[in-house]
Amino acid sequence: MNTDAWLHALDGELRRRGIDPGLARHVVAEAAAHLRDSRQAPLVAFGRPDAYAAAVAESVGPPAPSAPSAPPRRPAPGPVRLEARGIVKCHRRRTVLSGVDLTVRAGEIAAVVGANGCGKSTLLRICAGLESPDRGQVRISGTLGFCPQDGGTSDFLIPDEHFALVGAGRGMRRGAAVRAGRTHAAALDWDPAGAGQARFLSGGTRQKLNLVMAGLGDPDVLLLDEPYQGFDRGSYVDFWRRLWTWRDAGKAIVVVTHLLDQLDRVDTVLDLTPARTTEARA
Repeated sequence: MNTDAWLHALDGELRRRGIDPGLARHVVAEAAAHLRDSRQAPLVAFGRPDAYAAAVAESVGPPAPSAPSAPPRRPAPGPVRLEARGIVKCHRRRTVLSGVDLTVRAGEIAAVVGANGCGKSTLLRICAGLESPDRGQVRISGTLGFCPQDGGTSDFLIPDEHFALVGAGRGMRRGAAVRAGRTHAAALDWDPAGAGQARFLSGGTRQKLNLVMAGLGDPDVLLLDEPYQGFDRGSYVDFWRRLWTWRDAGKAIVVVTHLLDQLDRVDTVLDLTPARTTEARA
């Protein structure tokens, strides 16, 4: 299935599930932009159009018996774990981020939303220390885990070797890292035991691998850049349950998403759409 046919099928599946036409156009446009920028095949990046549409419907549709309900009220959040102030970043004379502020405390999930190209991934890379801002500063209190939107895995390593490698960088023994990786993977309904090299994994499974590696070593801050790409509906539900578990454990979480519609899933929303850069607390 070529890209145009996949996007057309996605649009039809979204509308068949009763997704608002405006939101459907937005999701299709986001997917088209991702495919254009990543140069990935749509089945690799997102999976089948019906499965991806189901994940969108799970996120924005009315609650269903099989859907995760909103978590109960929790105690007040803890100390500030991530603080970004006045972040400015320009690429080739184009201002991508202009005076962006974001504060996330222990026990909070912050969602970063906005149109394609508004700087969501750039902000996360700056917070992770992978890019430098032109102005502004980021302060992290504690250890950091990062899940990229693309890349992050080594083609010729199996999942257990990824766990061991990342675990070693976080002071974990090989056996403990592999056991922890498999435990985290089970929470996403994935069994990495016996899996082959990363180059043979589907796009959704590679993202599960990235997400598991981000959580190894029990980091205090988790930065997740659209980590659900290619997930089916069940995996997408498992993903949010995993985030709630991390939040309840006192983690500070920042997740870049374009599927978010119900604010009861998060505590803070940062909209980076030009002329609408605001931080709102749910």
